[in-house]
Amino acid sequence: MIASPQQLLHGSGSLRELPSLVAGKVLIVTDPGIVAAGHVARAVDLLDDVVVFDGVHENPTESEVAKCADFARSVNPDVIVGLGGGSSMDTAKGTLFLLSGGGRMSDYHGHGKAKGEMLPFIAIPTTAGTGSECQSYAVLSRDGSHEKMACGDSRALARAAILDPDLTGSMPLGVARLTALDALSHALESAVCNTSTEESRAISFRAFRKMEPVIGAVLAGKATVEQRGEMLLGAALAGQAIEASMLGAAHAAANPLTAHYDVVHGRAVLTMLPSIMKWNSQVVGEVYQQLQPDLIAWVESLRGHAGLEPVTVSESDIPQLAQEASKQWTGQFNPRPLEVEDFEKVYREALLLA
Repeated sequence: MIASPQQLLHGSGSLRELPSLVAGKVLIVTDPGIVAAGHVARAVDLLDDVVVFDGVHENPTESEVAKCADFARSVNPDVIVGLGGGSSMDTAKGTLFLLSGGGRMSDYHGHGKAKGEMLPFIAIPTTAGTGSECQSYAVLSRDGSHEKMACGDSRALARAAILDPDLTGSMPLGVARLTALDALSHALESAVCNTSTEESRAISFRAFRKMEPVIGAVLAGKATVEQRGEMLLGAALAGQAIEASMLGAAHAAANPLTAHYDVVHGRAVLTMLPSIMKWNSQVVGEVYQQLQPDLIAWVESLRGHAGLEPVTVSESDIPQLAQEASKQWTGQFNPRPLEVEDFEKVYREALLLA
């Protein structure tokens, strides 16, 4: 059975349903940009007893999550709402772990290590990207090394997710482009993971079918509310597919680019995805054909539509990048395994070398 929120509320104006989903004191976990966009005020106006933590940063670390947990302990909420992009929702989920079991987030690296009952969690995405609203994992960076950690437990899954496209209209075009490409990569990678099932693949396909007709308008900055809604639903479905079957080597190869070259995640993934898909085609080419006959060429064309420049790295860094990519947890789910030397090959194909 595919894990998913107990309720998935979708459509323009669905934020108004928030009061029906919560009881008691509400803690909203968000970031300063979402506050500035006015979305936090809209949510606060709907609630009677609410406090806000707006200290979320992009790619949150375990120490940053600990700060949110300390704040939560000081206000003693009855329910936590993650309002924002993946970083806000991951920080909120991480806070659930620390409130229920204490310690550090590194204690929960992996799956099923949560202790005790967790507070109810409601997810409200303002980007169509990570799909975190439909995942039980908090993806965080380890202090010091910046290694990505996935900390998951079924109890951390949102009780409900509100998918209101009115909240995605404030995204800068650059953010909308990169989050859309990230969401698309989730559908494409989850569809071919070695852990995928007929049921999970059907969700990946449905996510792709939602996003394929509208992603061009999103990348061009011309998406209507209805098109943004389809993109938001597609991203959430892709999140469900990740929950069931995980991701693959494109994400494994992307993470070192972000860590060492500050390449934004969506750009890093789309830089690596076509080369990884070519590598995978020997074993899952038929699946790609079912999605679209010229799928790899189409994905490559999206980089141009999004205005993404090629990523340039030093030739001498390739061995280290490949070593780190080979140790990323998502790589183990790729349909065709890659050794260190294989990652070196795909990096050299996908990147400009200086």
